Amino acid sequence: MPIFKKKPFGHILYIKKWIIRILGIVSHGRYRRFNKLQIEGSEIIRDLPETNVLFVSNHQTYFADVAAMLHVFNAALKGRVDSLKNIGYIWHPKLNVYFVAASETMKSGLLPKIFAYAGSVSIQRTWRSKGQNVNRQVKMSDISNIKKALDDGWVITFPQGTTTPFKPIRRGTAHIIKTYKPVVVPIVIDGFRRAFDKKGLLIKKRNVLQSMVIKKPMKIDYENETIDEIVKRIEIEIEQDPSSLKVITPKEYKRLEDELNKQRKFWK
Repeated sequence: MPIFKKKPFGHILYIKKWIIRILGIVSHGRYRRFNKLQIEGSEIIRDLPETNVLFVSNHQTYFADVAAMLHVFNAALKGRVDSLKNIGYIWHPKLNVYFVAASETMKSGLLPKIFAYAGSVSIQRTWRSKGQNVNRQVKMSDISNIKKALDDGWVITFPQGTTTPFKPIRRGTAHIIKTYKPVVVPIVIDGFRRAFDKKGLLIKKRNVLQSMVIKKPMKIDYENETIDEIVKRIEIEIEQDPSSLKVITPKEYKRLEDELNKQRKFWK
């Protein structure tokens, strides 16, 4: 591979590799020492095709969620099953993994710009900007950039478009699935909101149980399933459907989250 090869967004792969290595080394302790990340289903990663894979997940912080996924993906590809032991897996990272993020977030400082170079597909949110509700048309260049990333590799997206739990799934994700027919892999995460600040840069609390469950690819009838049906299925798969609350409301969940975390000691 030429040392200064660029693809597909003009990023130099040699620089991108070193950014992922450095960020990986710096962040590794957040999932192995300060807090424990319990992983389930990472063996699925090894059987995925090289391109046109879309990961859909709930969202709890701006950056810690994605960083954890990059760790888990690279560890799994190097033969570690449900483990981040031995950080050597990050030395030759998978470079064609991308994540969809709001452009205003990725331009909000030096560190987000560095993260963006590591694999962001930055889009303009159509429903919110600078903390205010807006109503904008979808930029076709954003859609084409997601297609470009899928053609090159794997894409992580958070279809709720917010870190607030149990918010509706954005229909744009279903449109992308219907149009480009990717392999869709659901991921469910928990504990990141308790462990980190909203941006996912600062450790807010130590010894928090974090979890990541990677589910089997969804079986989707791309031709016959409707947008609404796909939206509903994603909502259920990433456990953001109201039925996932059982008898606990979001308000009660927030009030009881510390106690609920203690009750989940069975992960250890």
